[in-house]
Amino acid sequence: MIKAGIIGSTGYAGQELVRLLLQHKDAEIVWYGSRTYIDKKYGEVYQNMFQLVDAACMDDNMDELAEKADVIFTATPQGLCASLVKNEILSRVKIVDLSADFRIKEVNIYEEWYGIKHVSPAFIGEAVYGLCEINREQVKKARLVANPGCYPTCTTLSVYPLLKEGLIHPGSIIVDAKSGTSGAGRAAKLGYLYCEVNENMKAYGVANHRHTPEIEEQLSYAAGESVKINFTPHLVPINRGILVTAYGNLNRTVTHDEVKAIYDKYYKDEYFIRVLDKGVYPETRWVEGSNFIDINFVIDSRTNRIIMMGAMDNLVKGAAGQAVQNMNLMFGLEETSGLRSVPIFP
Repeated sequence: MIKAGIIGSTGYAGQELVRLLLQHKDAEIVWYGSRTYIDKKYGEVYQNMFQLVDAACMDDNMDELAEKADVIFTATPQGLCASLVKNEILSRVKIVDLSADFRIKEVNIYEEWYGIKHVSPAFIGEAVYGLCEINREQVKKARLVANPGCYPTCTTLSVYPLLKEGLIHPGSIIVDAKSGTSGAGRAAKLGYLYCEVNENMKAYGVANHRHTPEIEEQLSYAAGESVKINFTPHLVPINRGILVTAYGNLNRTVTHDEVKAIYDKYYKDEYFIRVLDKGVYPETRWVEGSNFIDINFVIDSRTNRIIMMGAMDNLVKGAAGQAVQNMNLMFGLEETSGLRSVPIFP
């Protein structure tokens, strides 16, 4: 039985980790960390956990936690995990960090986009970017995994095969993305109050969203050269879900079957990636509550462009589900353990 500790268990991603781990036959939660609710029962913070979790919330003492856990999940704001991690801790416990602290390999780029100084850059090189379908073998050997961001996960998995195969021009990619409001976290903020969000859609972080360099770095690995994109996210009035629509110039004329064969080459054996039938477009409602990502594409021969689409649950495949998927790989478990939940509808 894997003993798991969660620092930041009372945020949306942290609560989703609790929900998934409670259903995992090989995992046991031994630490519900939360600076905001220390000593308060977890089942009182989230009433859906009433009589399911009797434990009280604890602090973020990673040294003490490392003595009790086999794996630590840090579902915390940027900078916290970097301030807590050290060699002595990593010699005793594995860490899956859901923040951006170890996702970007260039320290100066991280500091520029996140506006904070990185306090443990020595671990950036060691950290494995936990996009399981692409970095599976590295994750298996890792003691520190940087869990990918939600937008980067959906974008990268939608675009990666075609970029890797040289089908689209690396300098032509435009990403239009939509996310539900849970992506902004649970803290009270004016812009995310019901009356501010309901019956409204808006772009935000235009040309400066902090997931941009993370997406560009991963797509650069696929292309084998530096990739710069236009990335525009939008906030939509739903609780969960991400929909990405990405556009790229084709390098040659292709048929639908040729493109489908490329996606199948990379994803046919991937349980959590569903490449849809021709003419069926990804929708957030068909992946809600699950670790699946639905992908499809349309060739626009009129403009010589291809439109790539992906939909997933930002709290599951975009955060907690992917973190559990990483844990499974790190401990030699069946990769789908605890994650076979069928999408919920309606």
